[in-house]
Amino acid sequence: MIRQAGGFDMSDESKQRIGDYEVLGVLGSGGMGRVYKVRNVISDRVEAMKILLPNLAGRQELADRFLNEIKLVASLDHPNIAALRTALTVDNQLLMIMEYVEGTTLSARLEHGPIPVGETLDYINQVLAALSYAHARGVIHRDIKPGNMMLTPSGVVKLMDFGIARSGTDGGMTKTGTTLGSVHYMSPEQVRCEPIDARSDLYSLGISLYELVTGQRPFQADSEFSLMAAQVKEIPRPPLQLQAGLPAGLNEIILMAIAKEPGKRFQSAEAFRNALSNVACDVSGQTATMDLTPPRMAPAAAKVAATVAKPPSPSATSASGASAATPQMPGSTAAGAATVAGAAGGASVPPTGKSDHHVLYITLGAVLALAALVGAGTYVSARRGRANQGGSMLPAVSSAPSQDAAPGSSPSPTSASAPAAPAQADQNAGGNEQPADTKAGGASPATSSRASGKSSAAAAAAKEAAAQAAQQAAAASAAAAAAAAAAEKEKLDQLELSIDQLQSRIDAANNSLEGIEQEQSRSGMRMRSDITSARSAMLNSLKKAQDALANHDAEKAKRYSDQAEANLEIIEHFLGR
Repeated sequence: MIRQAGGFDMSDESKQRIGDYEVLGVLGSGGMGRVYKVRNVISDRVEAMKILLPNLAGRQELADRFLNEIKLVASLDHPNIAALRTALTVDNQLLMIMEYVEGTTLSARLEHGPIPVGETLDYINQVLAALSYAHARGVIHRDIKPGNMMLTPSGVVKLMDFGIARSGTDGGMTKTGTTLGSVHYMSPEQVRCEPIDARSDLYSLGISLYELVTGQRPFQADSEFSLMAAQVKEIPRPPLQLQAGLPAGLNEIILMAIAKEPGKRFQSAEAFRNALSNVACDVSGQTATMDLTPPRMAPAAAKVAATVAKPPSPSATSASGASAATPQMPGSTAAGAATVAGAAGGASVPPTGKSDHHVLYITLGAVLALAALVGAGTYVSARRGRANQGGSMLPAVSSAPSQDAAPGSSPSPTSASAPAAPAQADQNAGGNEQPADTKAGGASPATSSRASGKSSAAAAAAKEAAAQAAQQAAAASAAAAAAAAAAEKEKLDQLELSIDQLQSRIDAANNSLEGIEQEQSRSGMRMRSDITSARSAMLNSLKKAQDALANHDAEKAKRYSDQAEANLEIIEHFLGR
């Protein structure tokens, strides 16, 4: 049987030697043990030594518990868990020799303010890796907090102190050596001394994560009683309200991790870790980069440029192989179109909607009309020039027969003068006037009809687009109204839950006050006047909050609820002393 002998005099701990270990200093104390920094005088290696506290001598159940912890830690081998080197007894004193982790705790880092989100996610990911490993082996830490997370200079996080601060019957709370800080991280089931599982560690880690990114703990109180009540009943403020730049996804993950009911939390460390990995990707992707993508050409401009760049179609060529008289705009070659496209952005543009087609049609109509006017002007100018030169609009026919003609043959028409050649060329180039105007792109009645029809189609399309826009605006307005109504309902539902929880706390505090009053009455004493006033104001404010909630007045309900809670905290502080 191993027993605590209490034979070590550690009054001068800096010079004490235990077996082959020289004590260099104290690293910390738990509920039933103390941790020293020691040096093995044989190997000269610095390590950590845990022993049972001397004032617990004679308590065999604690010695047995300490022995179980040794076996438990000896079964764990993970890079994020401080390793057990060996265990031994010296003068019947049970000792644990642990890996000495050089660095600083995350609680010490918090003294300088919140830790950046990217770093925090890395640290918590390492802790979750350790917990996933331990939970898979049936090991529950029971005391997760930033003070038990050691950060090494190389950025590795080591999870420390598996179970040393837990007594045999307190379900996770330790009467001896307990600090107030541990109560801040206890799960509701730990506070109620109920059976716990891995989800209790995840709750404590969620509280730790809340503190790391905001620099504040979710529950603040002046007494252990108030803190324990808050862990069981109080809904914390979302961390996003304390740290405005926090990713919304991380805010939701933290709130899920610290849900009061274990069934509403993450059910495993791996699930918690997977959720954080998505946030980590979002955080790492939030780097400022310069957009080097060239600006894209406007859809209508791109289409016009593409149309102008097209070569003449086969139908625009005359039967003789000559090009039709359709004029081209300057730079209407493929190279010219490419130059225009490059100036506008030089990128291929995907097809767009109906409205872009109407813009194209109107633009092309204008181009064709301009070309028709130019062609018509050229044609009239040519006719007038020939008239001024004496040229006939019809072929000139000689009245005398050709010398080469056979006797009795009909005279063949010949050119009477030079102006006849332009007239013939005019006929070859265009035939009659109407085809020439048509080939030149003139505004014939059919063309005008098509342009008019396209303009009407454009107007109809614009009207349709305006109607669709009005419908979309109406739908958006309806959606906004529905969202506002849903948000108001959610706000009222949250207030109802909060006021119900507040009612439970008030009932518990009121019952305790009534018990105290009965005790004081039997002794001829009376309750303090400030507490009596606080209770009266608390009950009055609670009733007003409930009435406002019944009338769907969220603002008043919240105001009176806050007043009731403020008086309740005065009473809880009184009861917790």
